[in-house]
Amino acid sequence: MTETKLHFKIADLLKIDSKSVTATIELLDEGGTIPFISRYRKEATGSLDEVQIMQIRDEIERLRQLEQRRDSILKSIDSQNKLTPELKEQILAAETLNKLEDLYLPYKPKRRTKATIAKEKGLEPLAQLILEQKNNSILDEAEKFISEEKEVASASDALQGARDIISEIMSEDAIIRENIRELFKRTATIKSRLIKGKEEAGEKFEDYFEWEEKLMSCPSHRLLAMRRGEKEDILILDITVDTDEALAIAEKKMITSRGEAANQIKLAIEDGYKRLLQPSIEAEMRLMTKHMADEKAIVVFADNLRELLLAPPLGQKAILGLDPGFKSGCKVVALDKQGKLLEETVIYPHEPQRKTVEAEMVVLAFCQKHNIEAIAIGNGTASRETEQFIRNIDILPKEIPVIVVSEAGASVYSASEVAREEFAAYDLTVRGAVSIGRRLADPLAELVKIDPKSIGVGQYQHDVDQTHLKNKLDEVVGGCVNAVGVELNTASKQLLSYVSGIGPVLAQNIVDYRNEHGEFKSRKQLKEVPRMGEKVFEQCAGFLRVKNGVHPLDKSAVHPESYYIVEKMAADLNCSIDELTENKDLRKQIQLQKYVTDTVGLPTLKDILLELEKPGRDPRKGFEVFSFDDNVHKISDLHEGMRLPGIVTNVTNFGAFVDVGVHQDGLVHISQLADEFVDDPNKIVKVGQKVWVTVSEVDVKRKRIALSMKGEVQVVKQTKPKVEKEEVYDPNDINSALAALKNKFKK
Repeated sequence: MTETKLHFKIADLLKIDSKSVTATIELLDEGGTIPFISRYRKEATGSLDEVQIMQIRDEIERLRQLEQRRDSILKSIDSQNKLTPELKEQILAAETLNKLEDLYLPYKPKRRTKATIAKEKGLEPLAQLILEQKNNSILDEAEKFISEEKEVASASDALQGARDIISEIMSEDAIIRENIRELFKRTATIKSRLIKGKEEAGEKFEDYFEWEEKLMSCPSHRLLAMRRGEKEDILILDITVDTDEALAIAEKKMITSRGEAANQIKLAIEDGYKRLLQPSIEAEMRLMTKHMADEKAIVVFADNLRELLLAPPLGQKAILGLDPGFKSGCKVVALDKQGKLLEETVIYPHEPQRKTVEAEMVVLAFCQKHNIEAIAIGNGTASRETEQFIRNIDILPKEIPVIVVSEAGASVYSASEVAREEFAAYDLTVRGAVSIGRRLADPLAELVKIDPKSIGVGQYQHDVDQTHLKNKLDEVVGGCVNAVGVELNTASKQLLSYVSGIGPVLAQNIVDYRNEHGEFKSRKQLKEVPRMGEKVFEQCAGFLRVKNGVHPLDKSAVHPESYYIVEKMAADLNCSIDELTENKDLRKQIQLQKYVTDTVGLPTLKDILLELEKPGRDPRKGFEVFSFDDNVHKISDLHEGMRLPGIVTNVTNFGAFVDVGVHQDGLVHISQLADEFVDDPNKIVKVGQKVWVTVSEVDVKRKRIALSMKGEVQVVKQTKPKVEKEEVYDPNDINSALAALKNKFKK
C-alpha cells in the first residue's frame, strides 16, 4: 500500500481531513514534536490538538509496520516458489496483522512437528487423498504406505500420520482460524482457580479462588489481578469456549461428505483443535486482552499523573518544609522563593521526646529568620500530629498557611542520583523535606525529578507493559511541561529535558552554559549552547521563558519566528510591544486579517493575541488552601455516617481513593461516586480534587475505609480554626510573637 493510501486510510479511520493528516505526518517525519506541532503549526494541521496528533502518529507507525511485515511475508513465500497470484492478492488485501500471519502460517519456517515427521515418512499423499473425500477405501489405501524403511509399521500408523498432517492443515487454515478467533471474542470465558495448598500465601487473591466471567467484559483491573495471581503461582487461569461449537466450525469448512474419509478428518480436527488450534488462539486472546487491560490501566495512570502534575502551584514563596516523624523527629528545612535550601534542623514535638516548647521556638525562629510565607507538611507518618502541633502554635502569624502535601515519591527522590547530585552534603531526610516544600511551590517542577511510576497514582503499574507505560508517562510529563512553559534561568536539568526537542544531554548543556556564563539574557542566546541546532531551537524556543529578557516577548509563549508579526502590529499602532501588552484598548485596534499570509493564518494570530493579553500565562488553576477535619487524625477516629472533607489521591477503573487525613486512604467505589450510574470514575473525580465524603464502613483491623459521595454537593469550603490568644501581640511581628512565646513558658 502506498504512503498516500495509508494517509487516506488514517483520515477515514480518525475522521480527520486527509490534508491535515498528510501535513501532520510530514511534520512528524521531519522531527517535529507533538507539543510543537500542535502549538505552532496549526495552519498546516488544521488546528489538530495533541491527542489527535498522537493518534495519527500511532496509526502511521502501526500501518508502516504492517506494510513492512507484508513485504517480508511476500518475499519469504516467493523465495519458496509458493506465491500464487491468488495468495498474493489475499496477502495484499489483509488489513490486520492477525490476518497476515494466518495467511503466512502454512509457509512459515517451523520446528519439526508431528506433521513434518509424517511428511518425511511419505504420508502426505494419503492425507491429500483423505481430504479429497472421494475414495472411501481409506484402510486399503493406507496399507499401500506401510514401509519398514520409513518406519510405517501398519495401516493404523499410516492413518495416524495422515491425520497429523490434516490436523496441522486445519490449524493453519486462515478462514478456520479467523472464525475460531471470533468465537473466542464472542463467547470465551476466563476462569481462575486456586492452586491447592496456596490458600494462606494467596490471601490477597481470595476473590479469585473460584472466579468465572466473560473474557471480553472482564475489567482491566480484574484481569491484571488474576494474571498477577497466576504469575505468583497462586492461581490457574483458563480461557475456554464451547468445544463442540469450535469443532463444528472446522468440520463445516473441511468435511464435505460422509464415510471413512470424513471420520478420519473429524478425528484429525478433534486432535488438531485440542493440540494446536485451541492453545494458539487462547495464547492470542491472552495477549490481546493483556494488551487491552494494559492500555486501560496506562490511560488511567496517565490521566491521574496529568492531574497531579498540573495541580495548582502556590508560586514563588519562602517555604518551611516539614518531613514528619515520631521517634526520629520532624526534619525542618527553610527554602527561599526559588526553592534553594537555606537552613535545616530536626525538631521533636511528639512522643517519646515531646520537646514541644523547643520545637515551637525553632519553627518561629525559622519563620522570622527566613521570612517564611507558607508551611508544607508531608502527609506520611505523624503528618496530622505535626499539622496539629503547628496549628497549636497560637502566636504563629496567621497569614502563614499550613498545608499538608502529598509526599508520594519523595523517598524515591531522596535516594535518587538527582537528589544526591543536588544535595550531596545532606542525608535522605533533608532531601525529602526539601522535595515536600518544593512540590507545594511548584508540583510540576519537582515531580519531574521522580520516576512517574513511583508517584503512586496508577493501578497495577508493575504488571503492565513497562516500555509502553514509560513512553506514555514520559509523553504526559512532556505535554504538561510544555503546556505550562519553563523559566530558562531557574529550571532544573530534569525539567528542561522534557521541553520539546531538548532531551537529557542538551538539558545538561544548557545548565552548564548557564553556570558558566550566568543567566540567559534572551531566547536567541540559546543558539550559543553546544549542540543547539536550528531545528532544535525551532522546536524548543516557544516553550522556554526568559523573564527579564532582552526582547519583551521572550517571557511569552509567542515563538521567536513570529516576533516580526507583533513588531509590525506595534509599529502600525505607533506603540511599543510593552505598551501593546499593557493596553487593552490598543490590542482591540488590531485587525488580525491584515497580518494573514501564506504561512501565517488566523489560528496563530489568535494565539499571539491571547499571549499579548497575558504574556507567559500559566494554564494551571489558582492555589486554594485545604485542611482536613481537625477532629480526625487516625482511623479509629472514624465512624459510620461521619461527613469529611478529603483529597482524591488516585482514580482507578473501580473507584477513587480519598485521603481524609488518617494515614490510610478510603475507597469510594464506583457505585458510590454519584447518585446516578457512573461508567467511568474519571468523569466524576480527578486526582487532587477536594471532595466531601461520608464514611460508610470502617475496618480498623484490616485498615479499610469505605466512603461514599452519594448525595454530596462537591464544594469544599475551608475555614481556618479559631485560635484564642493568651498574649496580646502584633501578629505581623515575629519578634513580638517570640517574646510572647517566651513569656508564656516562663509562667
